[in-house]
Amino acid sequence: MKSEKKEIKEVIVVEGKDDISQVKRAVKAEIIATGGFSLPDRTLEQIKGAAKRKGIIILTDPDYPGEWIRREVAKVVTEAKHAFIPKADALKEGNVGVENASPKNILLALERARCEMQTPRTEFSKGDLMKEGLLGVNGATDRRDQLGKILGIGYGNAKQFLNRLNHYGVSREEWQDALVQLYKINKRGEGK
Repeated sequence: MKSEKKEIKEVIVVEGKDDISQVKRAVKAEIIATGGFSLPDRTLEQIKGAAKRKGIIILTDPDYPGEWIRREVAKVVTEAKHAFIPKADALKEGNVGVENASPKNILLALERARCEMQTPRTEFSKGDLMKEGLLGVNGATDRRDQLGKILGIGYGNAKQFLNRLNHYGVSREEWQDALVQLYKINKRGEGK
């Protein structure tokens, strides 16, 4: 017997039609496509209406255009939740996109969706990143990518990653738990 798909209360905002098809394979939800970079006014109005009615989750591609669209939508819907699929989980034959992610990875990203905090917060600093080998050392990029996946905040360069830690409400306890998981992943990777 096939299990029922999880129903998502919020409206999910994606980039295109292929993304809609793939997200519908993962969950039951109302979905709006931005149409890529164009972001027509009527689409932004539709997204604003959905936000007032049910709330929204932004789930864009893990690439530059996807991040640009995420920022533009977040400007008009500041209370949006953000879901991130790691690039490695959205890659197929050199093409990056939500449409390439498995239903399992889409569901995981949606379950980890976070609201961006409107009040500036400085829980984490560059010192935290440096102490944990996430900045300024060989392998820092890969470790940030892995930690972003664990925390559900996506990949970012050091500055963007620090911003996400502080603006998506990551707690010290979540940070510590994620670092333990990261350590275990890296230990296994060493073959020890």
